[in-house]
Amino acid sequence: MEENAGNLFTKRDLKRLILPLVVEQFLAVTIGMTDTIMVSSCGEAAVSGVSLVDSINILLINIFSALATGGSIIASQYLGRDDRKNANAAAKQLMLSVGVLASVITLIAILFNEHLLRLIFGAAEDDVMANCTVYFFWTALSYPFIGIYNGGAALFRSMGNSRVSMVISMGMNAINVGGNALLIFVFQMGVAGAAIATLVSRIVGAVIVTLMLLNRHHHHLIFLEFYSRRDFRFDFSMIRRILGIGIPNGLESGMFQIGKILLQSLVTSFGTMAVAANAVAGNISSFTQIPSVAIGLAMITIVGQCVGAGAYEQARKYIWKLYALSELCLFTLCIVVTIFARPIVGFYSLTGETTDLAVQLIVWCNVFSVLFWAGSFTLPNGLRAASDVRFTMMTSILSMWLCRIGCSYLFALGFGLGVLGVWLGMFADWVFRMAVFIIRLLRGKWMGKQSI
Repeated sequence: MEENAGNLFTKRDLKRLILPLVVEQFLAVTIGMTDTIMVSSCGEAAVSGVSLVDSINILLINIFSALATGGSIIASQYLGRDDRKNANAAAKQLMLSVGVLASVITLIAILFNEHLLRLIFGAAEDDVMANCTVYFFWTALSYPFIGIYNGGAALFRSMGNSRVSMVISMGMNAINVGGNALLIFVFQMGVAGAAIATLVSRIVGAVIVTLMLLNRHHHHLIFLEFYSRRDFRFDFSMIRRILGIGIPNGLESGMFQIGKILLQSLVTSFGTMAVAANAVAGNISSFTQIPSVAIGLAMITIVGQCVGAGAYEQARKYIWKLYALSELCLFTLCIVVTIFARPIVGFYSLTGETTDLAVQLIVWCNVFSVLFWAGSFTLPNGLRAASDVRFTMMTSILSMWLCRIGCSYLFALGFGLGVLGVWLGMFADWVFRMAVFIIRLLRGKWMGKQSI
């Protein structure tokens, strides 16, 4: 008899869910690093332009992901209750909603391209702004496709099947890297080439994941059913359930990214060297968080199904078990990246002074990541999966404005620490978030909040 008998997820189930997610997140981060390395051949202004626009892109993608998370949590809870009919209904409404929302945002981004960029990054130098404008136009066209892909990938994760999104992600990344090499180095298209390659890869990912969800022959727990015009109608009752999680989650992610954009604007005021070092350090530091991000995504499915089945003690056990695993992974990778920080930064073709600054930021980040990152970002996914999303939203928004933004301006301008001060403000945010989330979990007030 298996030692995990009686639990909703065996050790084998956890491995099958988490390992593909680690691979997928690894590909997502390394592709970002590859993009930056390839674009760096066009100069620091190109790297800076791409990093500034990516702060906007990440904001919008996180909003789509928040909606996808809302849909996947609802679907997970229905699957935990063994209610496939409503799980399918939630899936359909998720895909319709995210597609419409992303299309509207694309239209706005294209119509007000340079106006938005000037409003947000007015302090950017002219050559940086020129790269921003081009990159923003092409990546904005990809919003509907990345929204649909994220929705489909989240649904497969809610079924406990993360292998599908891993395989599709591999294909998308191959297209992205190959497209970058062709358009940047052969056709000399600069940041436009990088953006077009991203657009094509996202179109392919969206088409494949949608076709798989439409195909009943794959024996999935969840299917999309679009047979007539009636099937394209919005079910506002189901959408309200999804938005009950998606809106707080989206507001949390949105405010988080808006704060980062404000701080990106602050970093911009320190010059191109600071922007480039900040972008590269952020790129490399995110590598250490790959397994923890994957574990957090897995936690949504695992805790969501436990909550749907009413197994709250199992949910609690899995939250702490996955948190411990996240900490172990962070410790291991942060040690490795700290040791090899300078050789890794050397791949980015930066000047000596910019390289020194990037290495300094990476070392600081690794120290605080080991101590506080998992508690700030892995743990709250357990609360979200249990529908305790208003608490996580309020905590994150409060911490963002009081700690991250307030402390960043204090350290960067008041104490004259420049871009390092911005990172110290980020670390203060992590400390506050972790303390609040641990207290919430220990008190158990998150139990009994399921949305179905």
